[in-house]
Amino acid sequence: MIQRLSCRLSRISEREQALCLRFNRASQVRWVRELFALVSRLGDGVAWYGLMLFLLLRHGADAAPAVVHMLAVGIAALAVYKWLKGKTLRPRPFHLNGELFISVPPLDQYSFPSGHTLHAVAFTTVLLAYFPVYAWVAVPFAVLVALSRLVLGLHYPTDVMAGTVLGALVASLSFAI
Repeated sequence: MIQRLSCRLSRISEREQALCLRFNRASQVRWVRELFALVSRLGDGVAWYGLMLFLLLRHGADAAPAVVHMLAVGIAALAVYKWLKGKTLRPRPFHLNGELFISVPPLDQYSFPSGHTLHAVAFTTVLLAYFPVYAWVAVPFAVLVALSRLVLGLHYPTDVMAGTVLGALVASLSFAI
């Protein structure tokens, strides 16, 4: 099954190149490139660990269940992400298209799925279950993280879509356990 997915991803990659170029053109504007580079860096984990610390400082012990839940979901999301990347081995868009402008280095070699997006959706889902008041900042930030992967030329749209679905799935399943 994973082998079939890898073959399909290769065919889809060719079709997605035009979309990758379209998103990536935005990075030619300096402030756009710098904004998305910052968002991407924060999405490496800095924002999520900062958020957990903020919750503990702001809400004290009341935030502990949410923080523990976020940590557990983060570990599960990382396991899913690493396993899938190791099985699909999808090259990043810039490996196949020299026209893409890369302004930040990728964290690893492969593209599918977008781990930044997976974690952004997973953490945001858990956060909003406990503290919906933070939706005004968490949801737009998660969207910016997903967009950053496309604008920076690091992922295909299907990588980001898969990260979104997987992040939602991991977080949703965590509530059932």
